[in-house]
Amino acid sequence: MDQPGYVYIMANKRNGTIYLGATSQLQQRCFQHRNGLIDGFTKQYGCKILVWYQRFENLHDARRREVQMKSWKRLWKLHEIEKMKPDWADLYESLV
Repeated sequence: MDQPGYVYIMANKRNGTIYLGATSQLQQRCFQHRNGLIDGFTKQYGCKILVWYQRFENLHDARRREVQMKSWKRLWKLHEIEKMKPDWADLYESLV
């Protein structure tokens, strides 16, 4: 049985730097980003706030959506965030 997959967006502040990724373990991955345990973009730019995510039945579908969304203009991604959480509140606590 496939495990679910997630596409997610981390940010450093409202309308700030955003990072788009995919994972099968959303809570664990967000913990890693929040605590600087993953070297790279999110650590360098301080993207520690989970501002958007979408659940899929499997990781393959989530990765396909991630690739699609990475080609989007920034404005379209911001629109997705605003639809889910207009105040850009951290969604991490709702996962724990």
